[in-house]
Amino acid sequence: MDYFRRKSNGSGRTLAATDPDVEALPRGGFRCRLCQVSAANRPSLVEHLRGKKHRRLRSLRAERRAQEQRSLFVSGFARGTSDTELAEYFGAFGEVAAVVMDKEKGAYAIVELRDAAGRERALAEPQHGLAGHRLRVRPREEKVFAYGPPGRGPRREPLGPGRLEQALCQASDVDAQMLQLVGLLELSEDERRVRHLLVTLFQEVFTEFFPGCAIMPFGSSVNGFDTRGCDLDLLLDLEPTKSLQASTQDAPGAGSGSGAEDSILSDIDLAAMPAPEVLELVATVLRRCVPGVRRVRAVPTARRPVVKFCHKQSGLAGDISIDNRLALLNTRFLQLCTEADERVRPLVYAVRLWAKQQGNPSGGGPLLNNYALTLLVLFFLQTPHGPTVPDRAVVAGWDCSFPRDVASLEPSTNTESSLLSEFFHVFGDFDFPGQVISLREGQALPLPPPTAPETSDGLKLGPLNLQDPFELNHNVAANVNEKTASRFGRCCRDAAKYCRSLQYRHKSSKGRAWGLTRLFQPGAVEPGPGGRGPWFWEVCTAIAFILRDVLKCSCAAGKPPRAPSKESKLPVDSAPSEELPTESDVEEPSAAEPLSVGSKRHLPEATNGTTLPAEKRPRTNSPEEAATWSCAVWHRVWTGRRRVRRQLQHGDGPEGPDGDSLELEQKVSEAIVQQEGTEQPLQPLLRFEASARAAGTRREMRVLLRLVPSPVPPSPLFRDFFHFLQSFLPATVRRRLGQEPAGCPEPQDEGGGEVFSTS
Repeated sequence: MDYFRRKSNGSGRTLAATDPDVEALPRGGFRCRLCQVSAANRPSLVEHLRGKKHRRLRSLRAERRAQEQRSLFVSGFARGTSDTELAEYFGAFGEVAAVVMDKEKGAYAIVELRDAAGRERALAEPQHGLAGHRLRVRPREEKVFAYGPPGRGPRREPLGPGRLEQALCQASDVDAQMLQLVGLLELSEDERRVRHLLVTLFQEVFTEFFPGCAIMPFGSSVNGFDTRGCDLDLLLDLEPTKSLQASTQDAPGAGSGSGAEDSILSDIDLAAMPAPEVLELVATVLRRCVPGVRRVRAVPTARRPVVKFCHKQSGLAGDISIDNRLALLNTRFLQLCTEADERVRPLVYAVRLWAKQQGNPSGGGPLLNNYALTLLVLFFLQTPHGPTVPDRAVVAGWDCSFPRDVASLEPSTNTESSLLSEFFHVFGDFDFPGQVISLREGQALPLPPPTAPETSDGLKLGPLNLQDPFELNHNVAANVNEKTASRFGRCCRDAAKYCRSLQYRHKSSKGRAWGLTRLFQPGAVEPGPGGRGPWFWEVCTAIAFILRDVLKCSCAAGKPPRAPSKESKLPVDSAPSEELPTESDVEEPSAAEPLSVGSKRHLPEATNGTTLPAEKRPRTNSPEEAATWSCAVWHRVWTGRRRVRRQLQHGDGPEGPDGDSLELEQKVSEAIVQQEGTEQPLQPLLRFEASARAAGTRREMRVLLRLVPSPVPPSPLFRDFFHFLQSFLPATVRRRLGQEPAGCPEPQDEGGGEVFSTS
């Protein structure tokens, strides 16, 4: 007993309780938060704490904190001010150790003094001025010290399909899986902190140009349904600035010290300026004055005009709107829903990920957008009796009244924890084209007469009608076509059938996919009798799109694959693809339907009437799981792509791409084609035959793509093109299907042909 007491003294759990850098892990392990290193036991932890790396980082952290306590954040000086001028000015308060200027925009500087007393003297000064400009001086913000590569903060490990399945399979039941799913997909505290800092930076910069303005985040970042990588949606409220300008113009003698007079844009009348010009003015301020912001462009033709941007250091993409106050109420409404019932968030996260994995064959994205799916869940959970006295609010002529306090809502009488199966059951048999889903009325409303294309509120009708709860003339699912609406219903019916199975409700004792893990696997739960056929044809469509539209290759229908010979050890899919798969025929291929998941094959009989033994059963492949193309390459679209991509990404004009990676790759190919000449050559550079077939298991489905050059043997040019496709094609196919790139597969070789796979 004394031995273990001596061993734990100064190490192990004692350190975990006293040292803030040490975190105790399950099963006796430890983790150093400072160095991001795990230790399996106590001796390993003690050895790490005594090591050079840990001591060096502790010393570096102490030095950084001391620098922050001696430093000032200075802004408001004239453009072109040198660090020497700032050092001379602040030298009056104490010896200046260093001055760090903003290298990109020159909008701010960090002034470090030798001691903290000099900083306190500078902060005690009521007003600072340099060269006729009033300086804004405040303490430097203290940041959390994080060890990592320069310019990058701590980021969570990417959530790939394998890690998601591994994490969910460890849960005890489906309810635990849904709660764990929320923790895996929502923003981390570090990511929330980065977004908060970015909003604070925008507020500081825009206040300089528009006194009294306010930057308010809305949407996915703050509405309770945040996910990693979601855009940062912001509203720039300029109404206080307009009121301030109007009051200054009405009383000219009283505005000498007002904020409007001090503004750089004091000579601009925002109230009289058209909205597109205000939007372009906001884009100019972003482009020239906010550090780290790039790829800025105004989009005045959008339904809600915005300014798109991307932040270099954090990698965040976002929008700034100047007239979208309805979005603020929408965000508060969704927050209210998450506070009213703890089952809302897990159900929304599960439905969104399910819709993403099912995919939309016509567009490569989810079946419905996230907002439409969220409203469907809220409509499903909605109670018929609401509060009697909601808070009144009218915005842009729309009645936006709803209760702002959760206490005024009636508690739900449904106490079931998981409602995912019931959600699929309800919308699997729902009459989408014949009704309008209204959250404001709490019920599905009948359609108006056929002679009226729109409702009395101006709602555009279609195959799926989901009315926005505030802006009643907005059909959230207006872009959904009849084919997608039909597919959504079939996917819901198939998912409801799976949710009634034992494989969904009970944890597998053999380590197989169960519960949500199989529901989220692409193609594992497909509508119709086909098990993986629809998924295979979606991949083939994506391959054809990349070759034809992105890489500007010519693709034509290929010849049927040859039947395998008797001596062949590797069976080859024998059914042809009569024409190139297109987006219109992916969902229901005309070939024979494959066997469904869980069905049994009949054993073929031998010539004497007996059945073949199990180890000698011939492999039967469904005819629809093979596709071939005859392709021709006309331009060297694989040469110099990185350089052209970088040039397009750095473009500041409207021609710069906005963040769609596939659109960017298309522009890169178009730029390379223009460099080589707009006229098509008389003969292609390369010709090859491409054939795709399904492979793998039900748990890990894959598609093998085989390239055979013409003529054989392949030329060095074909080798270069093939090596380019090895890394380019799998990643872009995953993006087309709406999946996160999870690394490139290893190349394979089959009898001299060039083969690589994508899962």
